Amino acid sequence: MAPKESLVKMLGEERVIDDPKILASYAETRSFGPHFAPWLAVRPDGPEAVERLVGWANESRTPLVPVSSKGLKIRGDSVPSVPEAVVVDLSDMKKILSVNRQHRIAVVEPGVTYGELNAALAEENMVMPMSLRPKAGKSVMTDVLEGEPRLNPMVQWSYYDPLRCMEVTWGEGVRMFTGEAAAGARDLESQWADEKWQVNVAGPFMLDFYRVLTAAQGSMGIVTWASLKCAVKPLLHRMFVASANSLSELEGFVYRAMWTRFPDEIFIMNRSQLASLLGKTSGEIAVLKPLLPPWTVAVGVAGRELLPEERFEARSKDLTDIAQENGLDLRESIDSLDGDAVLREASSACVGTYWKDLWAGSSQSIFFVTQLERAPLFLKRVTELAESLSYPVGDIGVYIQPKHLGSAYHMEFTLPYDPDSARETRLAEELFDAASREIAGLGGYYSRPYGKWAGIQLNKDAQSLLALKRIQGIFDPNGIMNPGKLAAV
Repeated sequence: MAPKESLVKMLGEERVIDDPKILASYAETRSFGPHFAPWLAVRPDGPEAVERLVGWANESRTPLVPVSSKGLKIRGDSVPSVPEAVVVDLSDMKKILSVNRQHRIAVVEPGVTYGELNAALAEENMVMPMSLRPKAGKSVMTDVLEGEPRLNPMVQWSYYDPLRCMEVTWGEGVRMFTGEAAAGARDLESQWADEKWQVNVAGPFMLDFYRVLTAAQGSMGIVTWASLKCAVKPLLHRMFVASANSLSELEGFVYRAMWTRFPDEIFIMNRSQLASLLGKTSGEIAVLKPLLPPWTVAVGVAGRELLPEERFEARSKDLTDIAQENGLDLRESIDSLDGDAVLREASSACVGTYWKDLWAGSSQSIFFVTQLERAPLFLKRVTELAESLSYPVGDIGVYIQPKHLGSAYHMEFTLPYDPDSARETRLAEELFDAASREIAGLGGYYSRPYGKWAGIQLNKDAQSLLALKRIQGIFDPNGIMNPGKLAAV
């Protein structure tokens, strides 16, 4: 292990952290996998410092774990899985390097949160497409890199939209630009002076390096900026809701609505998940639950700069007609359920206790990719497993989100539990393990294979696992980047 003094000399004493309490906080996670407190943590102030740090780690064979978001690590992907690692905390890199209204592109560093980015975009009448109620300290760049589903799948022209170009220091120590940015000078200011705005994700040449970096859990390299596609802020924006007694009743409407491309946001939640989204305390959630329908589909309709009222009226009327054709009543509110309240909570950052933890104190989620017509099958099997283990089925939250213009569907089960109860924690972990294996056996695809899912998913295909290991060997030959993750099965 290289001495701490070499890091202090490289980065400055104030950027090297050895406080045991702070180091212990980097190991806090809701995941059930192994985790360790890091040996040290460092806070580089720019891409040059990151490049030097990766070179040092290769020479000293020190594991590096990139972290961009603040607060509790929910899934364990940015928590050290091996001892004596160094956490690379990028949350201080908070510059919004560029906002371009004409091309609807923003270039951000890893530490920029949704609140900070949307405040800057508002000056240009733009907004960043959101994931579902992210933590207030969540890095926008990490959220996109990890493939967190967007509430508006209609603006996803590739599976990882709105991600475009990046700057990365690979595990081998080489720093480069990806996408369209790789075709110009390795200097953003020079590219902007030449009217190059980092819009096209593909490249350089015939390689799409974003495919190597997305959903990689920091195991290939460290990204130090990314260009993100933004949207024009709506002048009119309302959320409609429709209720159903079963999940299968919503299938026809959602498929037809996706085919028209009329919605902006569109997602499905069961009663437990929606109550957690709308409630501010466990008491409020308990009151809300019996008042909400068993299943709800939420559909956002927006009107932007060109004929906003006409667009809004036409689309909302057509979606209402499609709902009626499928036996649903699509309205702006249903009894105590207000569509605009759903929109407000879903598309805002979560301050304080994470919203999925409000009911019981903690939670763990199982999420995967499937098709909507298969969702009832997964629901049935997870319900059966919960009943067999005496886990409270009524507490399980379900969230279904179309991705990439509806070409795939993110399905998520949230399992609440009391972290202070050994019994509840053990029960949640047992259900998590059993359901994860059962979902994979039924064809659910873990496109983001965190923790135990890596072994479940990647061991299904020996050739793909071999290819992934070879790719990691190219970009991280010494195995310093977040070891123990992804292909370490």
